[in-house]
Amino acid sequence: MRALTIIVICWILISPVFAQQQVATPTPGIQTTVVSQQNTAPVPVPEPSEKAQSYYRSGIAIWLLSTIWGWLILALFLFTGFSARIRNWAQRLGKKWFFVIGIYFALFTIISFVIDFPLSYYVSYAREHAYGLSNQTFGKWFGDSLKGLMISLIVGFLTAWVPFLLLKKSPRRWWLYTGLLAIPFLIFFILITPIWIDPLFNDFGQMKDKALEAKILNLAERAGIEGGRVFEVNKSVDTKALNAYVTGFGNTKRIVLWDTTISKLDENELLFVMGHEMGHYVLGHVWKSILFFSLLIIITLYAIHRTAGWLIKKYHHRFGFNQLSDVASLPLIILLFSIYFFIVTPIALTFTRYNEHESDRFGLEITRNNHDAATAFVKLQTENLGVPRPHWLVRLWRASHPTLGERIDFCNEYRPWERGEQLKYAHLFQEK
Repeated sequence: MRALTIIVICWILISPVFAQQQVATPTPGIQTTVVSQQNTAPVPVPEPSEKAQSYYRSGIAIWLLSTIWGWLILALFLFTGFSARIRNWAQRLGKKWFFVIGIYFALFTIISFVIDFPLSYYVSYAREHAYGLSNQTFGKWFGDSLKGLMISLIVGFLTAWVPFLLLKKSPRRWWLYTGLLAIPFLIFFILITPIWIDPLFNDFGQMKDKALEAKILNLAERAGIEGGRVFEVNKSVDTKALNAYVTGFGNTKRIVLWDTTISKLDENELLFVMGHEMGHYVLGHVWKSILFFSLLIIITLYAIHRTAGWLIKKYHHRFGFNQLSDVASLPLIILLFSIYFFIVTPIALTFTRYNEHESDRFGLEITRNNHDAATAFVKLQTENLGVPRPHWLVRLWRASHPTLGERIDFCNEYRPWERGEQLKYAHLFQEK
């Protein structure tokens, strides 16, 4: 039942789709990195280690368990009448409608956090240590968990009243208005996250390697990203995994590198990764994602609108409420949202995989370092205990990126400049 509060206020979801944006490609006339002759051979896709296969199989089991567990707990909130009792407590504590909703949300979130704590501890702390992927102390993990809880409480207390007000004032069109409000809320959250949220969990500082920083900024200029700043994150205190991204927009735009990525990738590999991330930014994936997921949210909320009434009519004696505008219906909204979004997840992930593939193309065109790009993915597979070719069902419901095997194959094969063909994103590159 993790992230229930975030699902409820789905229009302020922070998703890697929105938070991490990626990069671009070079034209025949633009300076590119020279690749040595010995680095032109295809890079083989490595077989996953036994540890990686174990991590993959147990991850599937945990994902299924977490999904079913979340639905079960929400159903218990409803069918035992516990949600209605929380509403009654909130009404005794806060007399006005706004405060009743805020108090209910806070109580529901805290109770959900406590119920979910053992599973969260195992999944994000114990299991990561068991597989050698985490450096995080229990104190840091628990502190970060409490920070996440506090952020959910504050944001939820301030905003959870909005959909319930719309339910009350416009019971026939609330789903449309709530979905449309997703757009400005997502934009606002993307704007403030790099400045106010991310630094709560890790230290963001200047890059120590100034020569590498200059090359990244040079690449950003060629990709058409002006005024970007490079931040090195002390992520090794938490994890051994690798990551990098471009986030924010306007004055909050920044290029972010985990220190684990800097330490484990060589320079050309890292420049391709940054090219990929800049591609997300230049290709406008953040805006496309906001619009796409807002549309999915509207569709999902409409499905809730069409089915919640029937469930309330049939089970209102057990639920303890007879209108969706009653704050006690929150677990029902979350449950239905989760189920319907689970159904459309393959569509959502097809969209994100396409964006990731195009960012890979962008990164290859702007660097032309096919070999280094492929070896970067090999290292990502090794360091993150990845499986290069997962089962197609896993790919449909869990893969937000192309499989590592597909990405390595693409790096080996995509060389239009060697055949005199036009580059897809040449028009986006800035000549120097």
